[in-house]
Amino acid sequence: MKHYEPPKKDLWTGRISNKWLYLHEKVHCTPLEEISEAQKKSIALLGYACDEGVRRNQGRVGAVDGPGNIKNSFGKMPNHLGSNVLLHDVGSITCTNSDMESAQEQLAKGVTTLLEKKQFPIVLGGGHDMAYGHYNGIKTYLDAKKEGQTIGIINFDAHFDLRKNTEQSNSGTPFYQIAKDCEKEGIDFNYLCLGIRKDANDRNLFQTARDLDVIYVMNDTFQIPLLNEITTWINAFAKNVDHIYVTIDLDGFSSAYAPGVSASSPMGFSPYMVLECLKTIIGSGKLISLDIAEMNPKYDIDGQTAKLAASLVHHVAHTVSGS
Repeated sequence: MKHYEPPKKDLWTGRISNKWLYLHEKVHCTPLEEISEAQKKSIALLGYACDEGVRRNQGRVGAVDGPGNIKNSFGKMPNHLGSNVLLHDVGSITCTNSDMESAQEQLAKGVTTLLEKKQFPIVLGGGHDMAYGHYNGIKTYLDAKKEGQTIGIINFDAHFDLRKNTEQSNSGTPFYQIAKDCEKEGIDFNYLCLGIRKDANDRNLFQTARDLDVIYVMNDTFQIPLLNEITTWINAFAKNVDHIYVTIDLDGFSSAYAPGVSASSPMGFSPYMVLECLKTIIGSGKLISLDIAEMNPKYDIDGQTAKLAASLVHHVAHTVSGS
């Protein structure tokens, strides 16, 4: 399969218990084309090993190695998933010859396949250009059901990623691309951004957000003392859509928590805020898929960012499976 790398068993290492006490003992390394329809709750980890979009967006390259680092950190964590829950590593989408667009198309097909097989996809990146492929994979799956179901996007991020792709698509353009596709199809663009920074988005991006009716919460408001208000906004957003796709850009976190990203900042938000919001989103019963973007091992310190990403995956996997 073009733009695809099968799962690597050597990523999954850690303490040996022989009792499935750790996730590396629980995981099944299953190539994407061999994944079967789940008869019980099943979570599938799919990598997006591509940072071509970051390079095009003048960011720090290195996120191509993000998926492997996250999986390795995740595998060392304790396993609390019930025996009735399956966990798969289905490999990674790759980018060859700087062909990001083909990688996005392959990612879309991968996500569609996982949803058709009744898996809960967690995509690990990789540049945030993954969002365009991920969204299209969800949309293709829902369109095939011919029920006109709506998708709401919730993005934890310092950036809107609404740059216009008039010259070339990159890691800063995915949600603008989605908005334009929605416009062509005559469907609503439902987009909620949490953690937006004024010092990370220019005036044109704020204007684009207003033009597209984007709902956003500024970083100085996205704080634990205001959690009740933010929970109300999330619930109101969730009420108006059929499904929610969550995307977490690690560069939205403070660099105190996430130094290993494509664009770091000490002014970002905290993991605790994101965890509380995820509880609300998952509690809505509408979360269909999730990804984590911009993990850059090249700039990580003591594996902090990989561990943060792995902890987020750990939280989501256990919560959506009821474990």
